[in-house]
Amino acid sequence: MVKFLDLKTQLPSIKDEIMKKFEDIIENTAFISGKHTRNFERAFAEYLGAKHCIGLNSGTSALIVALMAIGLKAGDEVIIPANTFIATAEAVSILGGRPVLVDIEPRTYNIDVVRLEDVITKNTKAIIPVHLYGQCTDMDSILEIAQRHNLYVIEDACQAHGAEYKGKKAGTIGHIGCFSFYPGKNLGAWGEAGAAVTSNDTLAEKMFKIRNHGGTKKYEHDVIGGNFRMEEFQGAVLSVKLRYLDDWNEARRRNAQLYREHLSGIKEVSLPKEAPYGRHVYHLYVIRAEKTDELQQYLSSKGIDTLIHYPIPIHLQNAYKSLGHKIGDFPVTEKVSKEILSLPMFPELSHEEIEYVCKNIRDFFRA
Repeated sequence: MVKFLDLKTQLPSIKDEIMKKFEDIIENTAFISGKHTRNFERAFAEYLGAKHCIGLNSGTSALIVALMAIGLKAGDEVIIPANTFIATAEAVSILGGRPVLVDIEPRTYNIDVVRLEDVITKNTKAIIPVHLYGQCTDMDSILEIAQRHNLYVIEDACQAHGAEYKGKKAGTIGHIGCFSFYPGKNLGAWGEAGAAVTSNDTLAEKMFKIRNHGGTKKYEHDVIGGNFRMEEFQGAVLSVKLRYLDDWNEARRRNAQLYREHLSGIKEVSLPKEAPYGRHVYHLYVIRAEKTDELQQYLSSKGIDTLIHYPIPIHLQNAYKSLGHKIGDFPVTEKVSKEILSLPMFPELSHEEIEYVCKNIRDFFRA
């Protein structure tokens, strides 16, 4: 059995230290946004090279809080890639905005920057580039377009903890960066958690208020906000795990290299491409292959877990019928969604497990 993700394998290196912090939280009965959350916020901001980190209760909340901070209002348009998890679109819709989809480019599966200006209108408020699968989007082109049209750039870095673009960490390049710490992420909590990061003092002040019902002092509410606060237990977990992030990312990159070595030469399989401008951290290892459905079933019969990220594009989801799109509107996204397969990927994945996965992929295409 080769699991897609096995979180138990990292427990020995972190469990004791985290449990000590849990005991401190319980003993002091300080459960929400306390010292452990503040310690993590400082450490994560320093790690990224950002001025501010606002700890939140999920990556989706990070996107919502960021959009609230830039003043998104009903009817505003936000440009996002067609190939992303639905949370990127949901955050816009929840606030009354309209997600405007752009097709992806076939090398990195990130937003096709060549198509961006085609969809900008007088109602466009922001662009949300998604650093998908652990690799950054072409940010220079996006920033240039955004500046020309006076748009905000909010990076969805929920799959890109520690990824780099020309020496800068993902999440620090636009106006705001949003992170998810869902347990399976490169930096994952023991539950739900997220963060928004920025070096803009004004935006940071707004987000600190928005996450706490619109204020930073008890019972004083300066703006309309909500309850988006990070739980103290998650701040404690993340403050410990952050110290391991670079080592875990390097292990992911080594695993990716092993996959490349063992899968190269299979004409029916296309391997992930690393853009020359950055450092991929392989939150997911996504191949493109012929007969993907049959391949997935075959690997499952051999005890190998795989997933598809994502099988149904946003414009074909029932939830977004109102956008009025049809099959064929985003051809690259639609083609990719039928051909991609995510193989097991986590830092502790063994060489033997990777060899076993690759052997069975080879056997499938030889049959």
